[in-house]
Amino acid sequence: MTIVELLLLLLIAGLCGTMSQMLSGYSHGGCLVAIVLGFVGTLLGSYLARLTGLPDLFTIDVGARTFPVVWSIVGGVVFSVILGLVTRRRTIVD
Repeated sequence: MTIVELLLLLLIAGLCGTMSQMLSGYSHGGCLVAIVLGFVGTLLGSYLARLTGLPDLFTIDVGARTFPVVWSIVGGVVFSVILGLVTRRRTIVD
């Protein structure tokens, strides 16, 4: 894997993570959190797709790797919703 391929995967994961945050309504961080969310969403979404027997709908080939965009967004939304339910909001009392 070259540096360009790695940067391209990071960019795609960041965009998928940002889309996941926008769809779920839970945003807890910036660019690095969106990239991590994109990769976690890929793992979770691909697992859910294999579990239910659904095919890869939209994948992007980067070098020798494929990145399932739709399942990354779906998995990111599921993970964001779970994080939103588990973590509580802090209330600031003046």
